[in-house]
Amino acid sequence: MTAVPVPIPSRTQFVQDAIKHRILAGQLTPGQALVETELAEQFGVSKTPVREALKTLAGTGLVVMSQFKGATVREVDAAMAHEVHDVRLLLEPEAVRRAVRAGAALDAALAAAREALARADGAADAAERSLANREFHRSLYLPCGNPLLVRMLDEVRDQAALVSAVAWAGEPSWEREADEHREILRLAEERDADGTGRALHAHIASFVRRAFPGPEGAGARA
Repeated sequence: MTAVPVPIPSRTQFVQDAIKHRILAGQLTPGQALVETELAEQFGVSKTPVREALKTLAGTGLVVMSQFKGATVREVDAAMAHEVHDVRLLLEPEAVRRAVRAGAALDAALAAAREALARADGAADAAERSLANREFHRSLYLPCGNPLLVRMLDEVRDQAALVSAVAWAGEPSWEREADEHREILRLAEERDADGTGRALHAHIASFVRRAFPGPEGAGARA
């Protein structure tokens, strides 16, 4: 049998993934300017894929585009963290409740969630850990049966990952959050929809209160 070749990522996708990883790993810090010519030289590409990558990252909330400042890494403060997590608190527990009630459709989601937990445990840096954590959450809300609800939660995924990475730089708390993930997964495996939803709500709420106490930024880590 002839092996099917694995598609090579486009230059834009390669640059986009590399910039995203550097942002979440803290190698590109909040507020830092993202100069197209410098990035193009670093990645050995023209400015076009860099420009397209930055536009896509701006769409996900990791990058801010300004007519005067150009592109910069999104800054994280208490107000931004609370905005992102307020959306999650309103939508994600209900999405997960519906997913747990989805019957057989939940089996694949649980397997993906377990795999994401393993990746988070073995992550080499904050970027990999944060992305694996976001994949854990997405695995559980994906089978909720409402594509619009999934898209709305997907829109804040990268911003939530950035909030986590910035918070962990100030106070590493991923071991606690990993334990909470395991409890959420246990409840989902038991098909306890309401229990899973409550545990997820408590998990999200406690993280943002602990990492960014107060919407006005008192004690917030930026």
